[in-house]
Amino acid sequence: MVLQTPLSPVAFQLWFTIYFVFANILLGHTVVSSLPLQMMLYFNVFYLPFWCLSEGVMLELKYRLLPPYYQFLLLAAYLMLVLAEGLRLYLGYIGNLQEKVPELAGFLLLSFLIETPVLLFILTDPHILRLPLETAVHSVLLLFLASEIAAAFLALRAMTRQLMNQFYLKQFEEGPDRLGKGSGASLWGRRISVVPQSAPLFVQER
Repeated sequence: MVLQTPLSPVAFQLWFTIYFVFANILLGHTVVSSLPLQMMLYFNVFYLPFWCLSEGVMLELKYRLLPPYYQFLLLAAYLMLVLAEGLRLYLGYIGNLQEKVPELAGFLLLSFLIETPVLLFILTDPHILRLPLETAVHSVLLLFLASEIAAAFLALRAMTRQLMNQFYLKQFEEGPDRLGKGSGASLWGRRISVVPQSAPLFVQER
């Protein structure tokens, strides 16, 4: 009798990442997804419920002690962080695993332009009555943000370079067929003609 034990979430994520990498290698596709970014996103997903619960409890404890405008600011900042964090993690997963540049760029913009300023405001403003637990959970989230921004920037640069290389290779593959049908084709505003050679292709300008 064989006992089947379900995979733990960490083991499943590791198995899925290895399967994704080897499947792309067998298909002849160069993998440019960032493994460090994927690991940080994975742990960030598990950290998000704990952060939401901690921030909600602390906001409830000090809400009545704050001035009315700080009550509004902190409530708006909390809702903004929760919504942005969920969308940011989704875009990070899709953009990194599927190597989609727009989604990864959106993940980078949400991290840098929305969440980082709001977290810095909460951590540096002396009038919001910061509690020790609040400082700790926000510092951990800020550390996640800083490391994910750096890893996402490197992954985005690698993906854009790969897309540029694929675009240029596609041009070179289609170029000789189109240019060989007649001389005098226009390229970047210049008249060019293709001279057939047995050696590499030569392009002469007129």
